[in-house]
Amino acid sequence: MAMKKLKEKFGIRIMPWPVFMLGLMILLTSFVFMPGVVSLALSLALFLAPVWLPFLLVSGAWTLWIIFRRSEFIAEQNYMLLEIKPPRGLEKTPLAMEAFFSGIHLSPGEATWYKKYIKGAVRPWWSLEIASLEGEVHFFIWTRAAFRRIVEAQMYAQYPGVQIVEALDYTRLITATSKDWSIWGCDFAHTAEDPIPIKTYIEYGLDKVQKEPEQVDPLANLVEFMGSIGKGEYLWLQLIIRVHKGEKYNKLNASGKVYTWKDEARDLVQRLRAETVGKVKYKDIFTGETRETDGFPNPTKGQSEKMAAIERNVSKLGFDVGARGVYLARPEKFDPIMISGLTGIFKQFSSEGWNGFRPSGWMTEFDDYPWEFGVSKLKDKYRTWLIDAYRRRQFFHDPFKKDAMVMSTEELATIFHIPSRAIGTPSLARIQSATSEAPANLPV
Repeated sequence: MAMKKLKEKFGIRIMPWPVFMLGLMILLTSFVFMPGVVSLALSLALFLAPVWLPFLLVSGAWTLWIIFRRSEFIAEQNYMLLEIKPPRGLEKTPLAMEAFFSGIHLSPGEATWYKKYIKGAVRPWWSLEIASLEGEVHFFIWTRAAFRRIVEAQMYAQYPGVQIVEALDYTRLITATSKDWSIWGCDFAHTAEDPIPIKTYIEYGLDKVQKEPEQVDPLANLVEFMGSIGKGEYLWLQLIIRVHKGEKYNKLNASGKVYTWKDEARDLVQRLRAETVGKVKYKDIFTGETRETDGFPNPTKGQSEKMAAIERNVSKLGFDVGARGVYLARPEKFDPIMISGLTGIFKQFSSEGWNGFRPSGWMTEFDDYPWEFGVSKLKDKYRTWLIDAYRRRQFFHDPFKKDAMVMSTEELATIFHIPSRAIGTPSLARIQSATSEAPANLPV
């Protein structure tokens, strides 16, 4: 935290290796000038090694074992990328997509400690992706091959007219190396606590079908922006999701169970209620003294709505969510303005005083101060890792483990749903008409 503040305020980036070398130099200098003290400290540490060394070794070995087994399990799975092609006349609301997310709220594979810690099994995760390939916008879902039937069944149940086809991984159709491409990317994080909702489709009035001229879909802003790029430019956006089980908090609640976002919501509502209690002064009829006591809760309309929104949000199924965006372009086509567009791509879902999204990590770590030496090589490393993380669809496990957000099915359906015909962006790939199977009783 101190190093982060130092970088933000003064533009001083402290690298690990210089700090290590400085510590080593201090140790050697101390040994030259105070050999007795240093020798005593080292002797004491060596004497106590039977106490602290086993804990260090066992802890390190257990961590490496978990990483190894999980990595092996993940590598053994087969994955596929499914493209979703909406028809031109689609009139579904985001409520259909919320039902889809409820249908894939599944967490097999971690039922027992043996599967989780010995076999290294992890619950499945999905990657919801919107990609602009030189201005042509496509919707994808990346999944384990074993879950293809479930994904297709849930999608066709809510969107009977869509077409789902297995697609080539668009991220591997170009080299995406910093030598050939200019690359910028970031993750996204909440601006407030997870239980506080973003501005969802219900606030936009999309919980019911409206007349087309009146319908306002916030996803149209995103799709239009992504479709504005030209030849030699690519814009990738992914939402990596899995069932929320509370790993983010890594603690227990008052009942001794795993602390989840529902517990955080309860604590948050209690804190908000406490803020609505004002002090009341009264005069003691016996002593005549003026005293002060707590009054009744008296929340404002905004506070009442915020508490109600939190409770409504966590009453729905929750997902851990990792959001990531990448802009790639040929060096001669790279437009710095696209960086501002990418960092603000979710602005229409943000609400003052509630929740929203802010860019974090990856290329946002660099401030381009002139006195930062060696940053160009570090940037190239970050770009390589960024593309690798995107291609692997990794957010919850090593080597690209990040702090995820927690979002409800309602919030997810707001920022990722199949566009209705109200979104008339010509760059959005659609099929000409809805498709369906032939009737079962068709005479032959």
